[in-house]
Amino acid sequence: MRINHAIRIAAGVAALALAVTACGGGSNKSASQHAADGKLTVGIKFDQPGLGLLNKDGSYSGFDVDVAKYVADKLGVKPENITFKESPSAQRETLIQNGQVDMVVATYSITDARKEKVDFAGPYFITGQSLLVRSDNTDITGPESLNGNKKLCSVKGSTPAQNLKDKYAHEVQLLTYDTYSLCVEALKSGTVDAVSTDDIILRGYAAQSPGALKVVGNTFTTEKYGIGVKKGDTESRNKINDAIEAMISSGAWKAALDKEFGSTGFQAPEPPKVDRY
Repeated sequence: MRINHAIRIAAGVAALALAVTACGGGSNKSASQHAADGKLTVGIKFDQPGLGLLNKDGSYSGFDVDVAKYVADKLGVKPENITFKESPSAQRETLIQNGQVDMVVATYSITDARKEKVDFAGPYFITGQSLLVRSDNTDITGPESLNGNKKLCSVKGSTPAQNLKDKYAHEVQLLTYDTYSLCVEALKSGTVDAVSTDDIILRGYAAQSPGALKVVGNTFTTEKYGIGVKKGDTESRNKINDAIEAMISSGAWKAALDKEFGSTGFQAPEPPKVDRY
């Protein structure tokens, strides 16, 4: 009886362990392995017009989405077999490390600190940090003009606001929200005086609110957008790099930028050179 009871307990523990594993939602497969199965889960932003946006009809649009679809196609995955998962700035490394996404294409700046946790393909775009203000604002013309009783908004897990405070405007008051869309709403309501992040992100928000918001000053950092994959996944990184280079050389890269930002007066820059580190 005791032996049977012990067997039942052991079986129960094993079943529980399997259930916990199944509920974790992660995967140990690489991006390339999932692509070989015909499916990919890609992390993007859901609230960045022109870059990564979940539309009211449930579709996704933006340059990051275009890049993700092109890369997936080169890996053998059809658009309908891509699952897009929201990837807020503060969660991007965790989503990759836990296997909840195969890759992140979400205005993801390549930094040395992040490269300690994940690997990057790319860059597929280079931009710089800028400022978004209300259209009637004449006080803020660049980062130095934020000194004094000014409130600046950025998002948790992102670097722009702290960079700006450290290098240009030591006295600025920092407010951090979960998403840039919340920062933009705070800007419109007068809760903050400016929003700082990459120029191309801000231009997307300005275009979404014509006459209400404007981008001011020149860019004052260099941000290289990469595609994040699991640390050590060299095979996937190399294949994604091949896809990025093909997108640039084929003209699809510029066509995607023109489609997403052409109406805003944005001029597509020279394409970046992929870093084969």
